[in-house]
Amino acid sequence: MYLVSVRRHFDAAHGLRGYEGKCEKLHGHRFEVVACVAASQLNHLGMAYDFTALKKNLDPIIDRLDHTNLNETPPFDEINPSSENIARFIYEELKKSLKVRLESVEVWESPDAWVTYRR
Repeated sequence: MYLVSVRRHFDAAHGLRGYEGKCEKLHGHRFEVVACVAASQLNHLGMAYDFTALKKNLDPIIDRLDHTNLNETPPFDEINPSSENIARFIYEELKKSLKVRLESVEVWESPDAWVTYRR
């Protein structure tokens, strides 16, 4: 099994509704996103999946979140913009455009704190 991953980032603000601590206040992050697809075979070029194709599918989703207040951006205007919910949202949106198995989406809030979402 081959796992092919790309990393992107977006800058956004959020506040965790109902959180009793400083993260309830509006604050910003450079969110890092890693999308990973799985393939069991290589194509005629010896590639499991094209990095460029994966980026092309991921970038429009990232663009919807970049430089926004997530609390005002659907679906996070209705659900808490936690890293867990962001990872699931990106996973579900990205899955719609892929013809290979989406293995996971990671969302990094900082260099030492991240979430991995798998179906």
